[in-house]
Amino acid sequence: MSNLLIFGDNLKGLKYLLEEKELKGQIDLVYIDPPFATGGNFVISNGRATTISNSKNGDVAYSDNVKGSDFIEFLRQRLEILKDLLSERGSIYLHTDYKIGHYVKVMMDEIFGVENFRNDITRIKCNPKNFSRIGYGNIKDMILFYTKTSNPIWNEPKEKHKEVNIEKLYPKKDKNGRRYTTVPIHAPGETSSGDSSKPFKGLLPPPGRHWRTDIKTLEKWDNEGLIEWSSTGNPRKIIYADESEGKRVQDIWEFKDPQYPDYPTEKNSDMLDLIIKTSSNENSIVLDCFCGSGTTLKSAHLNNRNWIGIDQSSLAIDAAKRKLGEISASLFVPKPEYEFVDLMENLLAYNS
Repeated sequence: MSNLLIFGDNLKGLKYLLEEKELKGQIDLVYIDPPFATGGNFVISNGRATTISNSKNGDVAYSDNVKGSDFIEFLRQRLEILKDLLSERGSIYLHTDYKIGHYVKVMMDEIFGVENFRNDITRIKCNPKNFSRIGYGNIKDMILFYTKTSNPIWNEPKEKHKEVNIEKLYPKKDKNGRRYTTVPIHAPGETSSGDSSKPFKGLLPPPGRHWRTDIKTLEKWDNEGLIEWSSTGNPRKIIYADESEGKRVQDIWEFKDPQYPDYPTEKNSDMLDLIIKTSSNENSIVLDCFCGSGTTLKSAHLNNRNWIGIDQSSLAIDAAKRKLGEISASLFVPKPEYEFVDLMENLLAYNS
């Protein structure tokens, strides 16, 4: 499939993907950052994106004027089609905020099934503010993560340990100065199957425990110097800091948005990289039907995924084209080739 950039209302665009491109069940990952029902306009003035404004100064990138139940219905129509487009191993990440997100979750539970709800991810979006208001300062928004089925694409995400924590986590050093720690080679529970209860170097696992792996592997580790024996003869597996993949990513993310974005509500590219690497594979199709300036599309391309972007703002489409054009051979990735589809020229073709 060729990459697609679609200019038009995304409801029409999604129907176009179903009916014309026949992509039902073909999309592995959807990330969307729809309007948050704020009731204002997002504008670009003097080449820079500004905060929500009702001012007539600058060019309106998009209007966020659908609220309440109308907004939920607006999302529902699109999410029902997105579910049809998702593959059986597909996932969807919907970026929203604390004012509307809990209503959105109830609706997504109905569409995708509460059993396929995976996470309500807290995203730290900015530094603390000292605005005067009744209420605590807001530095976060939320991402609702659902899968199509119980067997999604899942590439376990890891993050490197911070340098300040390595000394605590890996307190020992070998003769070459490599930091390491040790972990038990036995685990709770008795078993009579396999090698897990047999002697290793003449030693049985402690009462009520079993070896974590087979005797052949334990002997291999010992021969390679990867088992440390205590003065009392207790064996433990050596884990080196420089071989660690890091720690498991949790559900609080600190990915702050660009301070001076070229397009309103532009999102952090490292965050998109994490989502794309975790919930899609190379050559998967990644879809963003509120694509804005194209950050999702660029991240998808740089991670060797196919992509589809939809937006009804001409300013967004121009920004996405510019961002995609920034990709060059200096990044060791070829510039993206894509089909541009203008649905604004045929407004009646995919009316709901």
